[in-house]
Amino acid sequence: MTKIKNKRLLIFDLDGVLFNSKENMKIAWISTSKKFNLNIPFSLYFKNIGMPFLDILRTLNVKPEIKLFKHFQSVSKKNLMQIKPYNRVIEELKLITHKELKFSIVTSKDFKRTKLLLRKYNIKPNSLHCPNNKLRGKPHPDHLLKSLEKNKVKAKDACFLGDTKIDYLAAKRAKVDFVFVKYGYGKYEKSYKNSISNFSEIKKFFKGR
Repeated sequence: MTKIKNKRLLIFDLDGVLFNSKENMKIAWISTSKKFNLNIPFSLYFKNIGMPFLDILRTLNVKPEIKLFKHFQSVSKKNLMQIKPYNRVIEELKLITHKELKFSIVTSKDFKRTKLLLRKYNIKPNSLHCPNNKLRGKPHPDHLLKSLEKNKVKAKDACFLGDTKIDYLAAKRAKVDFVFVKYGYGKYEKSYKNSISNFSEIKKFFKGR
């Protein structure tokens, strides 16, 4: 394991890192698949988690029509109560602020639903990066690079905590250290040199600050 410490910026993925949203996604996808006669099981959709919704559709050979996304989004918002933060997330994020560190969120979840969740749990990142028409989604590095730019931090002074191969590829391309979140949705691979098993372990990245 490569030692990572004294970072100035911690960048977090949202789903599978800060929040457990799998059940919410399952409900929304089953409804979408049924309404539009896609006949694609949730397990196939879930294998591509980490990419923006329309990119997942392309991967599944489904025409990326906005009406599918709007339906998925609507069902997801109606079942927002199914999404819960992982243990110690709220407390540890507050500690980051008290330590005068910066943290940002880079997610493939759309801005509206992300803001609803952050408001609900009073989470206030220094910057928030969601899919848009100007930047490419993960595994491209665009949003990570934007986070570095917005927070005025060099790549060597940041790390990205994610739970999928897509997150790893984005971090590698942005040249920031990657930390694999074992409790999330992806499978551990040997190429992931750093990992955490619970959210409280993020303390080791800013020890001594």
